[in-house]
Amino acid sequence: MSHVGGIPHASSVVRIALLPYRYVFVGGLHRSGTSLVARLLGGLPGVAAITNAPVPENEGVYLQGAIPHTARHGRPMHFATDPAQHHIEGSGFDRLEIRERIEADWAPFFGAGAWRVEKSPVNLTRMRLYQQLFPLSQCVVVLRHPEAVAAAVAKWVDAPSDALIDHWIAAHAIVARDLAHLQAVLVLRYEDLVADPAAWLGALAAYLDLPGSATLPEPVVDGNARYTDAATMSESQARAASLWGYGRGLSVMPYEPVLHHPLNEIRGAVLRSLPN
Repeated sequence: MSHVGGIPHASSVVRIALLPYRYVFVGGLHRSGTSLVARLLGGLPGVAAITNAPVPENEGVYLQGAIPHTARHGRPMHFATDPAQHHIEGSGFDRLEIRERIEADWAPFFGAGAWRVEKSPVNLTRMRLYQQLFPLSQCVVVLRHPEAVAAAVAKWVDAPSDALIDHWIAAHAIVARDLAHLQAVLVLRYEDLVADPAAWLGALAAYLDLPGSATLPEPVVDGNARYTDAATMSESQARAASLWGYGRGLSVMPYEPVLHHPLNEIRGAVLRSLPN
């Protein structure tokens, strides 16, 4: 399911001066593996990451005051289907002063680098806005099996497993529609990453046009193994999840990653880095 995205709206390119670095925004539902992906990206040469920040999981959304974010805005298994949290081009936050406030708030937490990686789950529904505010930014969306996500978030969210899986499906239907509006986005599955982390580290490096790293910055293990007793999707839920290569009983089917990038050379390099 490879795709080629468009380019940012011309008005954004004209009104926003280019920065000396670029952003890569990582998003996904809570407990999908976004923190792992952000750490892998942050270990690449030329990538600056937020570290040791006084906020949960070094998430940039807590460090900025331009877009309101409270405990209600980013609730696990709620935010992704909240229309008020779906920020797109042309919205009330698509303004130069918003970009400048975000930049000022984040600046103290980044070191030097050609790229800055910012990870927050809510980026999942902010990609289109961030593309407008930061025209040369790129996005990484992290998926994880809906049964595993439902089991992992159960300690935080008081809802039955079938409702949590329904939320996963509805959230990713929104994501699927948003992907068509993004010029640079890579969708990866947690299960593929943990199966061959070295290959995916190379693919992430290629996506940012950076030299790869021969050494993983940390051990990568399959966290789904602890959820073998997770509630199983219904047949109808499994049909919806099959769009992303997920089946019942934590099963994973072959899946071609969604990849948008305006340069053929980058797309080719990413695909060559992945396992056959």
